[in-house]
Amino acid sequence: MASIVRPGLLRQACQAPVASQRMFSTVTSSAMKRSSPLVQQFRPAFERSAIPRSTRIAAFHATQRQQILPPLPQKVIGTTNDPTPVPDPAPAHGSYHWSFERIVAAGLIPLTVAPFAAGSLNPTTDAILCALLVVHSHIGFESCIIDYFPTKRVPKTRSAAMWALRISTVTLGIALYSFETNDVGITEAIYRLWHA
Repeated sequence: MASIVRPGLLRQACQAPVASQRMFSTVTSSAMKRSSPLVQQFRPAFERSAIPRSTRIAAFHATQRQQILPPLPQKVIGTTNDPTPVPDPAPAHGSYHWSFERIVAAGLIPLTVAPFAAGSLNPTTDAILCALLVVHSHIGFESCIIDYFPTKRVPKTRSAAMWALRISTVTLGIALYSFETNDVGITEAIYRLWHA
């Protein structure tokens, strides 16, 4: 019955001795006889090679498959029949947060193009552009940390990553403020680099 559902099982069962002989040899006499495209086309389906293509390729590789990152420790909390805890509704972390992200992302488009299209390099629009860049970057990196470092599995790593993000955001904000007040500003710097 299984051979009807999965014909690959039937092929493997019929050709198991032949497959084990051909596993480590590169060319056999029967393979040479059947190597022409015409013979390949008319050969019955059950007579084709029982060795999967991945096994044939893997036989020539000398290295072993290594996992880049080992899986994190697995913990089961409660039993199978316990319901999934539903977080308390908070608009600041729901629809308002999403709307704020979209407004910041959409606001970056005209603020990036306007100083160069209009020809005026206003320090106010430059400061707003810098502030939105800092906020947009912070929100993006925060989303990556939330997605890839869950609190239940790696609480210390997530806490360290969040603190590193906060320190980086404050440092970037101070650096851009200093660049805006003590130097030419970000749009003027881009303008000068473009025409250099």
